[in-house]
Amino acid sequence: MATWRSAGVGLASGLIFATGLVLSGMTDPGRVLAFLDFAGDWDPRLALVMAGAIGVHFSWLWLSARRQPVEAQPFSIAPRTPVTRSLVLGAAVFGVGWGLSGYCPGPAVVSLGLGAREGSVFLAAMLGGMLIFQLFEARQRARADERVSDAAMLPR
Repeated sequence: MATWRSAGVGLASGLIFATGLVLSGMTDPGRVLAFLDFAGDWDPRLALVMAGAIGVHFSWLWLSARRQPVEAQPFSIAPRTPVTRSLVLGAAVFGVGWGLSGYCPGPAVVSLGLGAREGSVFLAAMLGGMLIFQLFEARQRARADERVSDAAMLPR
């Protein structure tokens, strides 16, 4: 029962998010690129959409924290983790992809539902990048495991 409820909440949240993207025009890569064009005809609408989203999320966190003690809350705030080379590189690649295409994952999925072909090209490239990352990570883990097993075999 909880799984269906969770899936229903996720679906409803996704539909609300998609509706907001469409209503605000954020599925149009031209608007996103105009936001990134500080030297030209800068469009601040994306900043307003982000500020609205941050306000809604902050309100939800504040209300949920008041409703029940932290130990009883059904969610967790992400733990503090160090900034790694992988994180910085991933953020840079994401930013370059966003800047070149005008899409980020959420609007790309919504635009795909609206029939925009460019969104499908972006999503295919994004999924390909995710696959390459998974393959790279698996190879790195295998190498690390191999080094550990080699070290265990060395005489002490």
